[in-house]
Amino acid sequence: MKVLFVQHDHVSPTGPVGERFRERGFETEEILVVPESSFEHPNVPFEFPNANDYDVIVPLGAPWGAWDDACIGNWLIPEIEWIRAAAIAGKPILGICFGGQLLARALGGSVAPAPRGEIGWAAIMSDRPELLSTGPWFQFHYDRWTVPSEAVEIARNPSASQAFIFKHCLAVQFHPELVSSGLKGWLDWGGDKKVQQDGQDPVVMMQMTIAEEPASVARTYALIDAFIDSISGLKL
Repeated sequence: MKVLFVQHDHVSPTGPVGERFRERGFETEEILVVPESSFEHPNVPFEFPNANDYDVIVPLGAPWGAWDDACIGNWLIPEIEWIRAAAIAGKPILGICFGGQLLARALGGSVAPAPRGEIGWAAIMSDRPELLSTGPWFQFHYDRWTVPSEAVEIARNPSASQAFIFKHCLAVQFHPELVSSGLKGWLDWGGDKKVQQDGQDPVVMMQMTIAEEPASVARTYALIDAFIDSISGLKL
């Protein structure tokens, strides 16, 4: 079994999500859409691989908007079409934050700036706690999706829809892959200013993340197990 991680920027490590897939016997491959040299000008061309070469696709987060065709349309629009074809064909997809928003848009939902963003650790309300715990999960987003008509929402909080299922696909709005090393990369590449603009202290946020890490990794492992065993349809 082989899983493809789509890293949209150079500071999106797969963290415990990648670890758990490997522990479950998957070979993992990573592709980078926007290289570090293009971070300030991300509207680069990109050719996505044949989805049939992989058993699972995991599009990760991004600092750009999944609605912003003007900023990143050279690869955003092709990726949406690529994800749509794979999802409709029954390919297991785990969309994380921006990746979940791509899945929503690909399936006929919409993505737009939210009235307020979410940054930091937050609990969610889960209809399927055996699949997805209430957290807390790490959030870092300014946009939100509308749930596609053929999908089933399974989690939410007062700020945004947090998860939905479509066929063998799961979209989550939060970041199960986030650990302290990943947060450091985000903060170093401009996230510290965004945290401060939100009225929060990035130093304390890092301390909270370090303290929460053992429990959050365990939650992420359980989420990946549930995705593989109950949603993906794969026979392992």
